[in-house]
Amino acid sequence: MDIKASIQQKLGSLPRKTGVYIMRNAKERVIYVGKAVNLASRVRSYFNVSAQENAKTRRLVAEIDDLEWIITDTEVDALILEANLIKKHRPRFNVRLKDDKRYPYLKVTNEDFPKVLITRRMQRDGGRYFGPYTSTGALRDTLDLLRRLFPYRTCDREITGQDRRACLYHDLQLCMAPCIGAVDKDRYNATIELLIRFMGGETEEVMADLLAQIQVAATEMQYERAAQLRDRYQSLQHVMERQRIITTAATNQDVVALARDDGNACVEVFFVRNGKLLGREYFVMEGGHHEADEEIVTAFLQQFYTDAAMVPPEILLPAQIAEAAVLEQWLRTKRGDVVYLSVPHEGPGKELLDLAATNAGETMRMLKAQWELDQHRSERALAELQEALSLPRPPVRMECYDISTTQGVEVVGSMVVFEHGVAKKSHYRRFKIRTVQGQDDFASMREVLMRRFDRWRRINDGELKGTRGSQAWALLPDLLIVDGGKGQLAMAVEVLEAFDLLDKVPVVGLAKRHEEIFKPDRRLPVRLEPSDPAILLLRRIRDEAHRFAITYHRQRRTKRGLASQIDEIPGIGPVKRKALLRHFGSLDEIQKASVERLAEAPGISAVLATNIHDHFERLRQEKAREAEAGEL
Repeated sequence: MDIKASIQQKLGSLPRKTGVYIMRNAKERVIYVGKAVNLASRVRSYFNVSAQENAKTRRLVAEIDDLEWIITDTEVDALILEANLIKKHRPRFNVRLKDDKRYPYLKVTNEDFPKVLITRRMQRDGGRYFGPYTSTGALRDTLDLLRRLFPYRTCDREITGQDRRACLYHDLQLCMAPCIGAVDKDRYNATIELLIRFMGGETEEVMADLLAQIQVAATEMQYERAAQLRDRYQSLQHVMERQRIITTAATNQDVVALARDDGNACVEVFFVRNGKLLGREYFVMEGGHHEADEEIVTAFLQQFYTDAAMVPPEILLPAQIAEAAVLEQWLRTKRGDVVYLSVPHEGPGKELLDLAATNAGETMRMLKAQWELDQHRSERALAELQEALSLPRPPVRMECYDISTTQGVEVVGSMVVFEHGVAKKSHYRRFKIRTVQGQDDFASMREVLMRRFDRWRRINDGELKGTRGSQAWALLPDLLIVDGGKGQLAMAVEVLEAFDLLDKVPVVGLAKRHEEIFKPDRRLPVRLEPSDPAILLLRRIRDEAHRFAITYHRQRRTKRGLASQIDEIPGIGPVKRKALLRHFGSLDEIQKASVERLAEAPGISAVLATNIHDHFERLRQEKAREAEAGEL
């Protein structure tokens, strides 16, 4: 086996210490991250003749172009660093949690009057977190249930108790309305504490507290409050009836089971709190085709509990793992108390593990059926697109472009790529518009496409050979999609003609209003049935381009700051901006002000006040859409 000279040199200088090693390919991409008690011994073992009998190791070694390592003080430090590097680089030879995204958590904010919301980012901000969960839809159902049981606020109002009116949620009994003083801070926070305890599995204790509150309210003749508490109590009873009692002991455990099929791996986790099965989640693992079950379970524990909001005192596993002692030590640092990794062979623990394994197998079969169905749908959609648009071949690679701006400020463009009907996020690109002044979507689209295909030309001419990320630019799409109608399509045609690509790259425009598809060689648009797989795929690509553009646009606007946002409102100049700031005292107060309050500022007419209010409301909605699109 030939070993590159630079690699051979580094193998000779490896330290005999604990740490993490990082392997890169010729494109400087991280392809594998590992940890070792003895770096020299572990890394050199990859290059032994005996190691080449393993197909995965053989492919890995063939791609290694560079090595580096980081020495750590302990094995636990190495484990933590390894997990963080895998999460950051997602090396393709590592076993890793599928999907390059953050899983959702339920968060109770750290405020005088806390809110309950879904977030993808767990921070050290004093909030309480539960999760992670795999399904945002299921988590939203949980939020709906929690809001009926423990009515919490969702608004961004400053809570003074002096507001004149509550929102509609108070009338629907989905908010306790602290904004109007309907409930004080202590009572509101007592309800939130019940919610937290309920999410922690303390259902019986929560019901006992509610029962006590009902009795107090009845004694004090607060009959309306007693009725509300009674309704919550009865709803909780229904929830408890659905919770399966696993054991009479008030144990807290996570139960981990593994199912495999044709190289795919699925890990099922049961969450047992106070002896009751509180919920379950499944996680798909990638890169484990040639790995043993032990390696997959170890990788899952390492990556899942890096971001888990709660670590129980016991985790049940299907089999012993070699790194149990190190993992237990690491989990103890996260929990702040002892954690045991156990393999039950009899009794309730074994029964529960068998149940989790059965569910993991069913989940694996369901996922395989879904993957096969999705592949079939994608192939059908591509075939329909080929026929509907008279394409020379199915559009395996599709690129879609969109422009995002608000009144000509911070104009940006996006390029998203789908291959075989699936998003290829590593090929996404974004553009800051450089040459266009003001809001001109046509000219902006032209600039984006000119830059994209100029990069293609330069790579194929050898000018940018070896440039990082060049593969995304070097390939031509089987179908080019621009978000818009005839105007945007005309710009795309002009650019393709400039690069002599019009005969090589089919192009269409997808108009939002009626979902019409415009082609250069047709006067009338192509219309497909709304339920056709072809139009559904095009819409999904267009919506993804829109989401990606808006995300970048919002990032750019955030950098500009709120002060510039006021200047973007038509009719607002330096004089009126100063008048607004002098009248309200801060930008935050201007954002929160009603139309009536805005009109009270000197020089601000009722029409202008409406425009200001609508402007900030539109920004809030854009931010909400961006968060929704980015997280779901």
